Amino acid sequence: MGLRQRPYLYYHTMENKQRKEIGDKIKALRIKQELTQDALARKCDIPYTTLTKIESNVITKPSIQTVAKIAKGLGVSIDDLIK
Repeated sequence: MGLRQRPYLYYHTMENKQRKEIGDKIKALRIKQELTQDALARKCDIPYTTLTKIESNVITKPSIQTVAKIAKGLGVSIDDLIK
C-alpha cells in the first residue's frame, strides 16, 4: 500500500518521529551539563541501567518518581522533561 492509501498512518508515524522522547531530552541536558550517565545516575540515586534504558528510549514512560529524581539531578522542572 502506498502513502495515498494510508494517510492516517503516515501522518501519525511522522508526528511521532518529530516528537522528542523524554529520554532524548534527558540525554541532551546531561550532555550539555557534561555529566556521564554514571555521574547522573549517582546524582539522581537511580540505577545506571535505568538511566541508560530511558536515554535509549527502551523505557519510554518512566515512573513519575524516577522523572522527579532525574529532573532534580539535572536542575530542571519535571515539566521541562515531559513537555
